[in-house]
Amino acid sequence: MIADGVVDTVALSMLWDARWPGCAKLPYAIRAVGDRWIRFHTLPGSKRYPESDAEYEMVLARYNIVLGELVTGATVLVATAGYSDSSQPSEPSRSPETLAVHPHAVYWTSACIDDEPGSASWLHLYVSRLTWSAGCLDPLLRRVADDVIANVLVADTDLRWLYHPYDGGMDVMLSCTAERDALRDRHQDWLSKHPGGL
Repeated sequence: MIADGVVDTVALSMLWDARWPGCAKLPYAIRAVGDRWIRFHTLPGSKRYPESDAEYEMVLARYNIVLGELVTGATVLVATAGYSDSSQPSEPSRSPETLAVHPHAVYWTSACIDDEPGSASWLHLYVSRLTWSAGCLDPLLRRVADDVIANVLVADTDLRWLYHPYDGGMDVMLSCTAERDALRDRHQDWLSKHPGGL
């Protein structure tokens, strides 16, 4: 993946707060706005991890099909996470695996993910702008599918939609319920049988 330009992280935070008020900048928390959220699974029967080349192909295909339907511009924003026990990230806070597939990202924001006394944990997001083409995120998505990399977020540059791939599926937030419903209806077979959509 090649970075196409520097992201203005202050402007990005302001845009997030305007588009997604009350929604934490945590990839796994985007489903908080339930009327615009949908979850798809990447393998039949809600199987979590691929075990064959055919299953990896299916996982990557499903990730890319949904992304292909979301992306309307030439570029996307990609955020990956690092972790530390401090509100200020120390470098490198991202894993070698993450740095290998998302090397040119800049620090964006941090959030406390565990505030137990004496064991605080912080998630630090790093963001870059990338030229979109089908399959351009496959090296990253493959590591997500294997649970080597977690807390990835992909979005359009105006944050009209948010996409969080995880090991076993993807959470998508859209700008309105009608868009969410249309996306859901196109991929009924990928939905969870869980009553809450998980």
